[in-house]
Amino acid sequence: MTPLLFFILGLLALVAGAELLVRGASKLALSFGISPLVVGLTVVACGTSAPELAVSVQSAWSGQVDIALGNVVGSNIFNVLFILGVSALITPLLVASQLIRQEVPIMIGASLLLFALAWDGGISRFDGALLFGLLSAYTVFLIRQSRRESQSIEAEYVQQIGEVKVGEGQHWGVQVTLIAAGLALLVLGADWLVGAAVTFAKQLGVSELVIGLTIVAAGTSMPEVATSVVAALRGERDIAVGNVVGSNMFNILGVLGLSSLVAPESLSVPQSMLSFDLPVMIAVAGACLPIFFTGHLISLWEGAVFLAYYMVYTAYLVLAVQRHDLLASFGFVMTTVVLPLTALTLGVLAWREWRTPRNNMIDRKS
Repeated sequence: MTPLLFFILGLLALVAGAELLVRGASKLALSFGISPLVVGLTVVACGTSAPELAVSVQSAWSGQVDIALGNVVGSNIFNVLFILGVSALITPLLVASQLIRQEVPIMIGASLLLFALAWDGGISRFDGALLFGLLSAYTVFLIRQSRRESQSIEAEYVQQIGEVKVGEGQHWGVQVTLIAAGLALLVLGADWLVGAAVTFAKQLGVSELVIGLTIVAAGTSMPEVATSVVAALRGERDIAVGNVVGSNMFNILGVLGLSSLVAPESLSVPQSMLSFDLPVMIAVAGACLPIFFTGHLISLWEGAVFLAYYMVYTAYLVLAVQRHDLLASFGFVMTTVVLPLTALTLGVLAWREWRTPRNNMIDRKS
């Protein structure tokens, strides 16, 4: 079969495997009495990131380190700019206050930590253990926090993954079968997708890193695309946002953490990723905070800006691969005009939002 067919079949296997894994694991966890909120923030979030996990672990194990790294970094950029951009164009996205107070700062912190760990040119097994340990600690924190959540929030997640009564065990065999089938499809799909991606890189004459940042990253993010777009269409707009933020955290802490642990040696980080792709990922994560808390809403125009920036980022990668004459001018305009103007706009919006509540309080007192 051709590499393109292997790529398509691998992608379909990853999406199907993730769906089976999410359904089986969610119902099984609920049948053991685990909170629906925790299931939503852990099992479902991990399930939508299962393709990234399968591809990056497979790549790291087989020595394709650039695909493993590019897949995670590219997926995080794709998740925010493309998925939130498209979802906001469908309908303005409401942002829950908990995401602004807790999850987004954690996502930004995880992005900064990854950059710090990669600064020496590699992500060692110790670094991977640290990342995976932080994911475990965060999961425990969520479990404890969920005990204080309201029934209305829990009902929201039940609506997404189905109603299961605590202690209902007559279908455990079915759920375990779904989990096993999902894992098998993930392993098979990852093997096909990685093999096809390596072939594409050789045939197109581009690096495995660029393939990982673009084709593989977009492909493995299809479950997040489906989840967020469907949630936006159904009016469940906070889930559309929460899915992206949770997936990004899992990608850094879980996917890269586990990939570093199973790799034969430290994951070597290319200089181009340190100087460009990782800073872009951090900037994208940081841009979420002022946009999210300005009115607790991602408006249509903000979604359009997100989508436009993803197109610009992709265009830059294409120009860099081709070593096009426009690359220098393109980079100059972006770094001296577009990015500073965007940062200034976000800063003004954040300042105005911060000042508004204070002014309202002063008016009430007077």
